[in-house]
Amino acid sequence: ENTRKTKEDDELSLITWNVDGIDDEDQPERARSLCSYLTSYAADVVLLQEIVQPYVRFMYRRLADTYTFIKGGETSYFTMMLLKKSRLTLLDSEVVSFPNTRQGRNLLVAQVLFRGQKLCLMTSHFESCKVSSTERMRQLKKMMERMSEAPDDVTVLFGGDTNLRDYEVTAVGIPSSVCDLWEQLGEPEKCRYTWDTGANHNNEISFKCRFRFDRVYLRRACEDR
Repeated sequence: ENTRKTKEDDELSLITWNVDGIDDEDQPERARSLCSYLTSYAADVVLLQEIVQPYVRFMYRRLADTYTFIKGGETSYFTMMLLKKSRLTLLDSEVVSFPNTRQGRNLLVAQVLFRGQKLCLMTSHFESCKVSSTERMRQLKKMMERMSEAPDDVTVLFGGDTNLRDYEVTAVGIPSSVCDLWEQLGEPEKCRYTWDTGANHNNEISFKCRFRFDRVYLRRACEDR
């Protein structure tokens, strides 16, 4: 029992989620459901995209005792991190700009301590829509550069809504030190597609498509490689 408890304490739990806050329909109900979900799963790290200020205010009243809030913006919609106070210590954070974005996108970065281990946590909402492929690949490249540039004693985790198509990832290339966690876990079919218009009927979309837009990338600290 004690061995299992120690193992659980050493494991970091993470959620990444585009909450579609820009959709005004049923916003209060959806904000309540979001808080209930996050409370139920009690993840150590929560990476959110398409957050809007009404959600932030609602979530802060209910979750601020448990989580440190880090926002990637203030206006329109933006990204946000929640860090569980009892598990992680925030050392520093920054917002890295994407100079050529036309949709207000950026890279939110936080330096934290988790059980004595230095972690660099990142989230982003890469440029949307097929026509934005060139800019999206620029953003992927910049994010990967930041992951690779982290000190050797730091483990880096990125999670977010990348809007990436597989051919774009192939074109940019992933550094050998970085792994796609879905691939690392054996490519489980049940979570192959994170945007599936056939399975999710929240929005009435006339066409059917399935993509793995939401991705998690890991670069281990040097001693763990």
